[in-house]
Order: sequence, then structure tokens, then C-alpha cells
Amino acid sequence: ARFRRPGRIPVYPAAFHRRKVSRSLCVETPLQTTPGREPSDAFDADFPAAGGIGRTSFGARVITFLILFFLWVILSGRFDAFHLSLGIISSVIVTLFSGDLLFPGARPRRLLRAWGRFMRYVPWLLYQIFLANLHLLYLSFHPNLQDLIDPEVIRFRSRLRKDLSLVTFANSITLTPGTITISVSPDGEFKVHAIDKQSGDPLPGEMETRIARAFGES
Repeated sequence: ARFRRPGRIPVYPAAFHRRKVSRSLCVETPLQTTPGREPSDAFDADFPAAGGIGRTSFGARVITFLILFFLWVILSGRFDAFHLSLGIISSVIVTLFSGDLLFPGARPRRLLRAWGRFMRYVPWLLYQIFLANLHLLYLSFHPNLQDLIDPEVIRFRSRLRKDLSLVTFANSITLTPGTITISVSPDGEFKVHAIDKQSGDPLPGEMETRIARAFGES
């Protein structure tokens, strides 16, 4: 038996094909690579990679606090002084101990520019979620439901390099009905379950391209 060193991921050919096993079982596809730029050391500084640049700036921690407090208010639904005080205290504590998780080493001016790019991605993602919901609604009420549903597991390697980009990509896939991210490695190897061929075919596709643009990797 051959053993490979831990942490090394084999590179498979880019050819993408499906091997039918049974209509009642998931079909797993070989790993495909995504065409794109070759890896380089030139990272965009707006969203630094993990383990990157120095300590988090004060402005980045302020933005982190505001995001946390905003989520507290939205999720709690309480606007009295007691709950707002708890939200402020909790947000301050989390910001002090984990303020470098969202924006490691980033500068406020670059943060605003980067978040502006990310907010342009959100409407497109919501539109894709809406379209995917319509597709699943069509499948659910189709008289030939059993013939249309053809689950499969798709494996591909993404060209995204930053942790935040990979996490956003994985969550975007899961948020889109019909596809669920099973696993993603630090090297960008994705394993995704798709309910049918139409749901899985676009991956990685335009979603990866838009995320790369949003996080300065295009």
C-alpha cells in the first residue's frame, strides 16, 4: 500500500466527468482544478491572509465592535437599557480578545474599500439564492420528481487563497438551496453535495470569480 505524507493533497487532472453508480446513490466526481492565475506572493492588503501582517489597528477593532453590537441588537430584539448594556459589555470583551479574527492587520481605509466590494457581492448572492429556491420548488412539484433528483458529490480545487475567501465561498454554497459544502481544506479542496446536475454544474464558476473580486484575489 502506498502512503502519502500528511498535509499533501494530490493534484488531479482538470478533466471533469461523472461516473454513474446508481440513481439512489450519490455520484462522486474526481477533483477538478479551477483555471486561474498561478500562485504568487502578491496578496491584496485589504483582507490579509491568516498569519499575515502585524497587530490589528484600533480602527479595525472599532469596526469589529460595531459589527458585533449591531448583530447583538438585531438578534436579541430588545432595546431597553439593560439589554443594550449587556450587548455593549459583551461586544467589548469579544473585541478585546478576538478583535484580530475578522481583520488581521488591516487598515480602516482599506477595510472600508474592501467591505464596499463585498457588499456588491451580497445582492448577487441573494439573487442566486432566490433562483435556487425557485428551482427546488420546481423539482418538488414536478410529477417526475424521482427522475429529476440525481444527487452527486462534486470535488474541485478552488483558486482562492485567503481563509476569509474560502469560508465565504463555502458558506455561499451552503446558503444556496440545492448544494451543501461537505468539507473544505486550507488548500482550497472543496467537497460539495448537489441535489441534481443543474445545481452542481455551475461550481465553482461565477460565484468563485465574484468572491475573488470581492476579496482582492482577481
